Amino acid sequence: MHTATGLTFRDATDADVDALVALVESAYRGDASRAGWTTEADILEGQRTDPEGVLEVIKSPDSRLLTVEQGGRIVACCQLEHRGDHAYFGMFAVSPTLQGAGLGKTVMAEAERQARETWGVTEMHMTVISVRDDLIAWYERRGYRRTGTMSPFPYGDERFGVPQRDDLQFELLVKSLV
Repeated sequence: MHTATGLTFRDATDADVDALVALVESAYRGDASRAGWTTEADILEGQRTDPEGVLEVIKSPDSRLLTVEQGGRIVACCQLEHRGDHAYFGMFAVSPTLQGAGLGKTVMAEAERQARETWGVTEMHMTVISVRDDLIAWYERRGYRRTGTMSPFPYGDERFGVPQRDDLQFELLVKSLV
């Protein structure tokens, strides 16, 4: 457990699953997500994750679900997965009402620090829906670079949402941690 600026960073437990699903959904889906700028409501409907998906990350021996609390309430989270010489950064969510105040930057810096210190990795990888120009630009300002390496969006698998357009794919973004 690590505390900074009134924030507590800890690994998620089974007891956090419902709160984490609610947080991720609120950051990306539906009308609540429109309070923040990370919404995907215009390109994807349906769910972003589910209790099974969150529990899978919590239980996986190579993954951690970093949970961020403020005033006893979960306000952000991100997945860190150890993949050899790099870590994968995913399931990143910040409460919509707190977006734009620097919380995301703080969480990302702490995630990078922990991945470097815990696993000795030299790079952080993530995938972002390639049409999310504003989000990709935000990551670029944090030191991530676009690779042009694309992977397909899982059309037809509603666990990842119901696409509202037919041109969705993921782009790999990479940042050196050394």
